[in-house]
Amino acid sequence: QNSMVLSAAIFITLIGLIIYLHFVKIDQESLLVIGSLGIQVTSSYASGKESTTFIEMVQVKDVVINEAIHMQKVIYYLCILLQDPGDPQGVSEVVPLFQSSKPRLDCLTEVYKSCQEILEQRKTAPQSS
Repeated sequence: QNSMVLSAAIFITLIGLIIYLHFVKIDQESLLVIGSLGIQVTSSYASGKESTTFIEMVQVKDVVINEAIHMQKVIYYLCILLQDPGDPQGVSEVVPLFQSSKPRLDCLTEVYKSCQEILEQRKTAPQSS
């Protein structure tokens, strides 16, 4: 009787660990910005599974560093501001990046500067019709 309960508990724990590794635990996050196409955000999970999101450049209004206060700590994170199709001056959605890895502010600043360079090149480049 006791060994059956113990076996069931071990089995449920292993299933929970597999689910955690496959769907929750993110090992690596990456950002690929191509000025003429868009922004690709990739998350690699501990199980090897990858999740990729692509945002077209025409949807991107700006990339910003945002800050949030959590408990007694200030947390900085990078965000993509998506342009509101109905209002060219408005923002329709804020997409946070690097939520699992939580890089330091100096790392975020380097990524931010690179993104801004690419966005500036896009704005100054002649628009094709």
